[in-house]
Amino acid sequence: MDPYNKQIGGSHYKDMTIQPSEFINKNNLPFAEGNAIKYICRHKHKGERQDLEKAKHYIDMILERDYPLIPMTEEEEYRNAGISKEDAERTYPPQNSWGMIKPPETSGKDWVDGYKKWKKGCPHN
Repeated sequence: MDPYNKQIGGSHYKDMTIQPSEFINKNNLPFAEGNAIKYICRHKHKGERQDLEKAKHYIDMILERDYPLIPMTEEEEYRNAGISKEDAERTYPPQNSWGMIKPPETSGKDWVDGYKKWKKGCPHN
């Protein structure tokens, strides 16, 4: 007897043109790939959203297993951005401990001179 003509516990696979287990076995797919395919195929007939979340979980496992992300060093991040660390520090204004941009350091005299210049050029005066 063909094992793919039989299903124990429901018909969510048996009613498919090609059962996921047959496709998985005949293509010698690894465990995680097989489970992702299984959950994608059955989600409308059995587990709905949860089956898709399971499939996504297995796909995440495959990505981590086959294509792990290797953290970049700070130097590599700057190089990839096309800027040096020194340029970045000059480009971005300094921030205080709350993450707010610090105003440029000025003296009271600078402020008064700036105010007088502004007032002199103001059309309302």
